[in-house]
Amino acid sequence: MPQLWNLAQGTEGQVTPSQRPLRWVFKGTGPRALRGNPRLRPSQRIYPVVLAMPEPAKPAAKKKEVKKKEDPKAAKKEEKKEEPKEEPKEEPKADAPPSEEPAPAESQAEPSSQSDGLFIKKPEHVLIEAGKDVTISFQLDGTQLPGKPTVKWFKGKWLELGIKSGQRFQFKDSFDKDKNIYSYELKIGKVVAGDRGDYRCEVKAKDKFDSCPFNIDVEAPRTDDTAGGLQAFKRTGGEGPKDEVAGELDFSGLLKKREGQEEEKKKKKDDDDDMGIPPEIWEMLKGVTKKSEYERIAFQYGVTDLRGMLKRLKKAKVEIKKSAAFMTKLDPAYQVDKGHKIKMFVELSDPDLPIKWMKNGQVIKPSGKYIFENVGKKRIMTITKASLADDAAYECVAGEERSFTELFVREPPVQINVGLDDQQVYVGDKVEMEAEVSEEGAQVIWKKDGVELTREDAFKYRFKKDGKKHILIINEATKEDGGRYQILTNGGNSEADLVVEDKQLEVLQDIADLTVKAAEQAVFKCEVSDEKVTGKWYKNGVEVRPSKRITISHKGRFHKLVIDDVRPEDEGDYTFVPDGYAISLSAKLNFLEIKIEYVPKQEPPKIHLDCSGKEQENTIVVVAGNKLRFDVPITGEPAPVATWMRGDVVFTETEGRVRVEERKELSSFVIESAERSDEGSYTIKVTNPVGEDSATLRVKVVDVPDPPEAAHITKVGEDWATLIWEPPKYDGGMPVTGYLMERKKKGSMRWMKLNFEVYTETTYESTKMIEGVLYEMRVFAVNAIGVSQPSLNTKPFMPIAPTSEPLHLTLEDVTDTTATLKWRAPDRIGAGGIDGYLIEYCKEGTDEWITSNTELVERCGYTAKDLPTGEKLLFRVIAVNIAGKSPPATFAQPVTIREIVQQPKIRLPRHLRQTYIRRVGEQVNLVIPFQGKPRPVVTWTKDGKPLDPKEVAVRTSEMDTILFIRSAARTHSGIYELAVKIENMEDKALIKIRIVEKPGPAHNVMVKEVWGFNALIEWEPPKDDGNSEITGYSIQKADKKTMEWFTVYEHNRLTRCTVSDLIMGNEYFFRVFSENICGLSENPGVSKNTAYIQKTGIICKQMNYQEHDFRMAPIFMTPLVDRTVVAGYTTALNCAVRGHPKPKVIWMKNKMDLSGDPKFLQKNSQGVLTLNIRKPSPFDSATYSCKAVNELGEAFVECKLEVKAPQ
Repeated sequence: MPQLWNLAQGTEGQVTPSQRPLRWVFKGTGPRALRGNPRLRPSQRIYPVVLAMPEPAKPAAKKKEVKKKEDPKAAKKEEKKEEPKEEPKEEPKADAPPSEEPAPAESQAEPSSQSDGLFIKKPEHVLIEAGKDVTISFQLDGTQLPGKPTVKWFKGKWLELGIKSGQRFQFKDSFDKDKNIYSYELKIGKVVAGDRGDYRCEVKAKDKFDSCPFNIDVEAPRTDDTAGGLQAFKRTGGEGPKDEVAGELDFSGLLKKREGQEEEKKKKKDDDDDMGIPPEIWEMLKGVTKKSEYERIAFQYGVTDLRGMLKRLKKAKVEIKKSAAFMTKLDPAYQVDKGHKIKMFVELSDPDLPIKWMKNGQVIKPSGKYIFENVGKKRIMTITKASLADDAAYECVAGEERSFTELFVREPPVQINVGLDDQQVYVGDKVEMEAEVSEEGAQVIWKKDGVELTREDAFKYRFKKDGKKHILIINEATKEDGGRYQILTNGGNSEADLVVEDKQLEVLQDIADLTVKAAEQAVFKCEVSDEKVTGKWYKNGVEVRPSKRITISHKGRFHKLVIDDVRPEDEGDYTFVPDGYAISLSAKLNFLEIKIEYVPKQEPPKIHLDCSGKEQENTIVVVAGNKLRFDVPITGEPAPVATWMRGDVVFTETEGRVRVEERKELSSFVIESAERSDEGSYTIKVTNPVGEDSATLRVKVVDVPDPPEAAHITKVGEDWATLIWEPPKYDGGMPVTGYLMERKKKGSMRWMKLNFEVYTETTYESTKMIEGVLYEMRVFAVNAIGVSQPSLNTKPFMPIAPTSEPLHLTLEDVTDTTATLKWRAPDRIGAGGIDGYLIEYCKEGTDEWITSNTELVERCGYTAKDLPTGEKLLFRVIAVNIAGKSPPATFAQPVTIREIVQQPKIRLPRHLRQTYIRRVGEQVNLVIPFQGKPRPVVTWTKDGKPLDPKEVAVRTSEMDTILFIRSAARTHSGIYELAVKIENMEDKALIKIRIVEKPGPAHNVMVKEVWGFNALIEWEPPKDDGNSEITGYSIQKADKKTMEWFTVYEHNRLTRCTVSDLIMGNEYFFRVFSENICGLSENPGVSKNTAYIQKTGIICKQMNYQEHDFRMAPIFMTPLVDRTVVAGYTTALNCAVRGHPKPKVIWMKNKMDLSGDPKFLQKNSQGVLTLNIRKPSPFDSATYSCKAVNELGEAFVECKLEVKAPQ
C-alpha cells in the first residue's frame, strides 16, 4: 500500500498534506466494488469513496459510539482495525509538530468543537425490512436558539443527503409556537440494502451547534411473521466437509477475492503509471480552475497522493483555448443511474448557430429517448430512462467546433429476491437449484464449496436463465455433487446444501407361496418402490428363462413370473433378485396332486390342519392392508358343511371384504385389506351326518406404529438443540425398534434427515445448526413393519447463545464514591446481538455481588456511583442478550474507592503562548485544557480584575475551560490570567489578547518641495494606529484636471517620499493611506497644497484660421428592418443615425411615445440606436418607429414587428 499522508486544513481553508501520522480506513461501496459490472475498466473496480481519519481530541464533547449489528467474524475484523485508533485524549496535541502554524480565525471560531445540547428528542437507531419506508425524526429546544436553525443530514462522514432530495429522500420540518419546539423529519422510501450504514444530523444556528449520530440497518424481506428479520446466513467452511450448518457465520463473503485476481490486479497496478486514477477523473481535473476543487475531487474519489497528482497534472495540462462557438461546453463526464434520466447542455455564443448531437460518432435524431430543447442560448439534450447501451461518448458539433463528454451509466446492485433451498436427492436424480434476482438479464456467479462453476463444466452442469430466475441443473446427481452451492450477484448472495444419498429400495408387496394343481396357472407377483429397477427370477438357485409356458414381465413397479400348465417338476423355491440391490424375495410353489381313493361312503368330517385338535391354536400374522386368505382342506362323506365363526358371530357372506368361499373339499375364509379390528380368534366347524370337526385360528394384525407424541424442544444453544418426545401409544403390534428425526428451516418445505440408523432413546441433541435461524423438528417411530407417520412439528425454535465475556475491562477513574469502568465488546456476539451490560461489584473477601445499574448499559463504559468510601471492591461486567447472560469479565485485583489527588496543571496550547491577535468584530473562542483531581476551581481575570459576564462568556467543564467573545472590540485587548486551584495547589497562565482594526488616515500631508519633474511629499503618522503597528503607507497622485487617482508607491515605510516623472504643465494632488496588519485605512490623508510642474522657455503663438462647420441635420445611416420573433425571448430593434448637434431620439409604437415604459430599454451608443423589448408577447406586435430631431431638422424610420407564439 502506498504511503498515506494526513490532509490538514491550511490557512485559506484548503486541505494540504502534512507530516502528521494518519490511519486511513477504506470502506468499499459493496460487493460491486470488488466484482461489479464487467464493463468497467480495472481502474474503476475499486477506489474508496469514504476516507475515515481519526479526529483530534475534543475535550468539550464526548463522542457517542454507535455500534453496527454485524456478524461475529466481521465484528472481529472491525475490532482489530480499530484497536490501534485508541489514543489518549491529550496525544493529538502532544504530537503536533513544533512548526505548526497558528490556526486561522475561522477555525478558532468554529463552534463545531462542542455540543450545546439542543436536542429534546434524538433520532433513534432503526432496523428496517428492505422495501419498506422508514422515518427518522428529532426535536430541538427553540428556547436555546436565536432563530430557525440550519439542519443537515449526512450518511457516513461526508455524503450530504440534501443533494438526494426527491422521490426516495424527503425532508420535512415544522415549528410549534406554543411549545417553542422545532421538529424535523427524514423519510426514506422503499429502503434498499445500500441504505444500510451510519448517519448523523447536524444543527447550526450562529454560535450554537449540536449533532447526533444514528444507524439504519436493513434486513432482507421477511418470508412470514414468525421468522422476523432472521435469515439463513452464509457460512464459511471449517476443517471438515461442508454442509448447510458447517463453519462460522461470514457476512463479508461477498468481499472475498481469489488470489489469482489479487496478483493480477497488483501486477496491473504496478505496471500502470496513472496512479490508479480513472481516465475520466483526469479529464475532470484538467477542467478545474479553482485550487479548492482539487482537494474536493481528491476526497471524493480517494486520491491519497495529492502532491503527485498535482505534479502529474501540471505536466499534462495544456492551455485551454477559448471557444468562439461555445460559451459553456459540456462537462468532461456525466454519470447516471440505470433507468434515470440525464441532461447535457451547452451554451452558444450565437443563438442562430445550428448544432448536431452525436453518440459514438453517429448523429442522434430526436425521439422519445432523446429530447432536444432550445432555451435562449442553451441547447439541452435529455436522455430518458438511461440503459447500459447509453454508456458511450457524446459530442455536440457547432460549426467547425466540437464539445466532447462521456456518459457513465451505473448499474444498480442486483438483489436476490428468492434464495436457494436445501435439497436432498438420490444418486441419479435430476437436480434443479433455482434463485430469483431483482433484474432480468443480470450476471450471476455459481459456486460449489467456494469454487466457481464455469462454462467449462457444461458437461456436468447446465446454467439456465428464465427472466429473473437463474437455474443450475445437474442431470444425474452423483455422491461427488453433494456440497454447499452458492449464487452471487453484485448486491447479495444465497447458499444451500445439496445432499446426495444412495437409493434405498423398498418392497411394497412381497411374493407369496403358491399351491397349484396340475394344468393350472401359477403367478408370482411382487412390487418395489422404484419403477426403473430390473431383476432376475431364480428357481432353486438357477435362473429362470422365458419359454412357451413361462412368461416374465415388468410393468412399472410390478414384476411377474407366470407359469402356465403347471407340472410336478415346476415345484420348488422361486426367488426374485433386483439388479444392483442386496435383497431378494422368495416364495415356494407347491404342486397339489389329485389322488382318487376309494373310501367308504360314510366318513366323518375332517379338517386337515396342524392345529386341528381343539386344544391347539395356530397364530397367523398379517400386515395391515394386506390380503388374508385361509384355505382349509376338509374331507368327509357325505360332503361336510363348513361354518366360520368369530366368537358368536357367524360369517355367511360370499361377497365383500370379509367373505367365505366354498370349493370341493376346500373351505376358504378371505379378508381383503386387513385392519386392526380383524385381529382375534376364528373357528371353522365342519359337520355331516356322521360327525363334526372344528379348528381355531388366531389372527394377529401388525402395522406401523402410531406417531410419537409430545415432541418438543427443551434446550437450545449456539448451534444445537435438545429434542424430547414420548413413545407412540400403539406400537403396531410389534416392538418399536427406534426412531428417525428430521428438521427443516421455518418456511421451507424440504426436510433433512438427522439419522439414518434408528435411534433408540427418546431424547436427541441436534447439532450443526445456524445460529439465529428458525427451525422445526419432527420424529418417526420405527418397528419391524415400517416407519410411522411423523409426529406433530415442534414449535419453531431458534439456536442462539449468550455472547462471550466482555474484553479489556479497565479502570478509567476513581473518586471517593464513584469508579469509572471501560471495556470492549465481546469477541463473539452471535445472532442475538447485545442488549446491554450489567455492572456488579462486591467487597473483597465476600461473594455477595451487588448490581450497580438498574437498566442495561448500551455503551462500553459506565460510572458506578454511591460506592462505600475506602472499601476495596471487585468489579465485573456481564453482557446480556436474548439468550441470557455471558460469562463475566472481572478485575484480577480489588479497587480502593478513594479520590486520587492530582496536582492542577494548565495545558496551554502553543498558539496562545504568544500574543493572540483578532480583528474587531470577529469571534474569540479559546479552548484551554487543564488537569487536576478533584475538580479544580477555575478563575479568569483581565488586567487583575474580574471579567464582565456581559462582555466575555466563560464555560468550564471537568477537563477544559472556554473563553468566548461573540464580537471582539478594542476594549477586549489586554492580559488575561487563568488560574486553576485545588486546595493549596494552584497553576496560572497568562494569555495576551490584542484586538486590532484598520488605522486612521495619514495626518498633515504636505507638498514640501517641487523641482523639475519631481515633488517631495511629507506627512505625519495617523493619530489612530488601529491598535497595531503601522507597516507602511500607500501614496497616490491625481492630475487636477481629471482627478483620476493612480498609485505611486505601496508599502512605503517612511513618512516621506519623492514622486518623479510628473508631466510638465500639470498640477497634482497627493493622498496617503496608512497600512497595518488589517490592511489600508478606510480614508486617505489628502495633501493640503498642490505640486505644479511649470513649463520653461516655451511660448505658444495662436494661429488664425476659419473653423469648419460640422453641423448637420439628422440622417439615418442604417434603417429599421421588419422582424418576426418568438414570444418570451428578449429581442432588439437596431438602427444608426448621424447629426450635429447630437439629435434627440424618440422611439414610438403605433405612433405612441415609449419613453418611461419599463418594458422598453432605449440605448444610444455613438449614434447606434437600440430598442430592447423584454420578453415580448403577441400583444407587442406593432409598427415601431424612431425619430431623430435637432435644431437643423429631423429624420424618421419605421419597421413592423411580428411576435409569434411558440409552437
